[in-house]
Amino acid sequence: MLTKKNSLVVPGTLESLSALRQYTMDACTTAGLTKDQAYGLSLAIDEIATNIMVHGYGKNGLTGNISIVAEITDENVTLVMEDTSPEFDARKLAVPPAESLKKPLEERPIGGLGVYLTLQNVDRFDYQRIGGVNRNSFIIKRAKK
Repeated sequence: MLTKKNSLVVPGTLESLSALRQYTMDACTTAGLTKDQAYGLSLAIDEIATNIMVHGYGKNGLTGNISIVAEITDENVTLVMEDTSPEFDARKLAVPPAESLKKPLEERPIGGLGVYLTLQNVDRFDYQRIGGVNRNSFIIKRAKK
């Protein structure tokens, strides 16, 4: 079985987060993911999309879109999110040191925690830069029935 949902294209602004969340949750429902899996995938999409909007487009004085498409197979749910902001591979960010994760939020250094959580909440996260486009792929393994 292969189900491919129509892609969604939204402006790369924070106002688009709710549309991306709804698309993600619809894909999770279609795929029959557990609540925990759906929450983890939604969190991952939200974090990377926010980084694209705030850092990729906003802080660089750029505008652009974000597209997302879901592919559901018997084994996996894959969401692929693309944008044209400057190249950024979230996998290259340093993992926050364990001791900083134990500190109260106000004492932690800023940055990196959201990406860390993203990588912890999906079974696999891939990144490619193809012809001026960032492609972030989020993969969740489906439970065997």
